[in-house]
Amino acid sequence: MNKQPEDLAPEEWQRKLTPEQYEVCRCGGTERAFTGKYWQHKEKGTYVCACCGTALFSSEHKYDSGSGWPSYWQPISAGVIKEVRDSSHGMLRTEVRCAKCDSHLGHVFTDGPEPTGLRYCINSASLDFIAET
Repeated sequence: MNKQPEDLAPEEWQRKLTPEQYEVCRCGGTERAFTGKYWQHKEKGTYVCACCGTALFSSEHKYDSGSGWPSYWQPISAGVIKEVRDSSHGMLRTEVRCAKCDSHLGHVFTDGPEPTGLRYCINSASLDFIAET
């Protein structure tokens, strides 16, 4: 029987992911600003979870927030992201995780553009990209 991504043990995740992806996605780490492969990425397509392949964000909702991380004003559809209260590092933030495999993606803030006013600030390491054909 094939295991689903959400059922993998930590050592299986370590084999499946790069060290940076494992630190970000499974341990809640953050890549350094202005270093991720998607922060200046402009190609049209879909950003998917690096762990399970769930479609998370569309290039149509991506914008340059100046933060150094890929930023989106909304997820691709309702229910693909779950929000978790994050009080680490002496701050109160809202963490966003993949609803299917519980991968740490980044955080959501209320300083984004219209129409939502939200900024989903996402680590490139937590994403893969599927180009529009």
